[in-house]
Amino acid sequence: MRYDVSIVGLGRVGLPLALSFAARGLSVLGIDNDPERLRALGERRMPFEEPGAQELLDTVDLPLSDRVSDAAQARHIVITLGTPSFSHVEIDMRDIRSALDDLLPVLTEGHALLLRSTVAPDTTDFVAGYLEKHRGFRVGDDVFVAHVPERIAAGRFIEEISTLPCIVGGVGEGSGEVAGKLFEILGAPIVQTTAVQAELAKIWTNILRYAHFALPNLLMMDCEQHDANVFEVIDLINRDYPRGGMAQPGLTAGTCLRKDFAFSEERSPAPGMLLAVHRVNETVPRFLVEGIKRRIGSLRGQKVAVLGLAFKAGTDDERDSLAHKLIRLLERELADVTVHDPHVQTPTSSFDEAVDAADVVVVATNHAEFCGPGALRAIRSQAREGALIVDPWNCFGVAQVFAYAAEIQALSPRG
Repeated sequence: MRYDVSIVGLGRVGLPLALSFAARGLSVLGIDNDPERLRALGERRMPFEEPGAQELLDTVDLPLSDRVSDAAQARHIVITLGTPSFSHVEIDMRDIRSALDDLLPVLTEGHALLLRSTVAPDTTDFVAGYLEKHRGFRVGDDVFVAHVPERIAAGRFIEEISTLPCIVGGVGEGSGEVAGKLFEILGAPIVQTTAVQAELAKIWTNILRYAHFALPNLLMMDCEQHDANVFEVIDLINRDYPRGGMAQPGLTAGTCLRKDFAFSEERSPAPGMLLAVHRVNETVPRFLVEGIKRRIGSLRGQKVAVLGLAFKAGTDDERDSLAHKLIRLLERELADVTVHDPHVQTPTSSFDEAVDAADVVVVATNHAEFCGPGALRAIRSQAREGALIVDPWNCFGVAQVFAYAAEIQALSPRG
C-alpha cells in the first residue's frame, strides 16, 4: 500500500482532515469527484474558507484522484460521505453504498474503513455487514470498520482537531484500536465506544443545538403576538438566574442542524417531537416576511436588501442556509430583492448596490461586517428615509427585531 491514509470526499469535513494528517507526516491520498475542486487543489487553492487550511495546503503534499477505488492504495480509508435524508424522513444510503461498491473488488485483509461524516444509527454496522456479505471478511479481524464522528465547528477545524475529544466507535475486536491509533496522531484525547453510541453521540450533539435554538425562535414569534420584546424577555429569563440559559434568536440552519434530526425521527418512539423543532426553525423566514408586511404593507415593487447568504457568521458555507428560503419567500411577494454577502462564492451585489435606496434591510447572517454602529450608519445613509431594518440576531445591539432606521440609530449606544 502506497499511502498511510486516503480520504474519500474533500469537502468541508474531508479536506481539512487530509491536510491535518499530511501536516503530521502521514502520506495522504485525496479523492473527490468534483473537477472544479480537484482543479483548485491542483493549483494549491482552498475551494472554501477554513482559517489556517490554506497555510497547510501551501506546505504539504496531497496527491489527488477522482476514483474511489484508488482509496485502497492506503491502509486506512476515511469516508467523509454522509447519509442525507429524503424529504419524507427516510435515510439516503446511496452515496455510501456507491463508495462501498467501488471499493469491494480492491479491498484486502488489513484495510480499515472509517466513517467520518454524520451517519444514521446502525450505518457503521451496515458497512461492516456489507463487507462480510459481499467479500466474506471478518470485521475486526480481517478488516476494520469504525465510526469516528467529526464534531468540529465550521471555521474552527485547525483549532479543534487537536483538542476536542475524538470519539471512536469500532465494530468487532480490533477496529476501535486500529482507528484510535490513526486519529491519535492528531493529538486529541481518544474516547472508545461502540459504533452505534458514536453515531448517536454525533447526531444528538446536533439535535441538542437545533432544539436549543428553536426555543428562542418560538419565543420571538410569541413575543410578536403579545407586542413584547424578545430580547428583553430573554434578559429577564437569564439575568442572575441559576437555571436560565435561553439562547438568542436567529436563522438556525446549516447542513448538519437542518437534516440530522431526521436520523432519529425515522425510527423515533416519540414521532413528531423533533419535527416540531424543525418546523419552528423553518418558520423563521416566513415570520420575518409576515412581520415586514404587517409594518409596511404589500412588498410588491419594494426593494428589500438581504445581508448574508451563509448559514453562520464568518463562513462562506451557504449549504441549507435559511437566507435562501427567505429570499424565495420575498420574491413570492413580488419584492425586488438584492443580496450581499462578502464571504460566499455565489456572486452577490456589493453592499452599496444592495442597500442603496432599499425600503427594507434584513440581516440574514450575523457577519461581523453587518454588525455594530459602522454598518448601521452605512445602512442609514444609503437606504431610503424611513427604511425598515429587520435584525433577528440583534447585530446592532438595540434589542429590536423590527424597527425603522431612525429608531435604531436613536437607540444605538453610539448613536
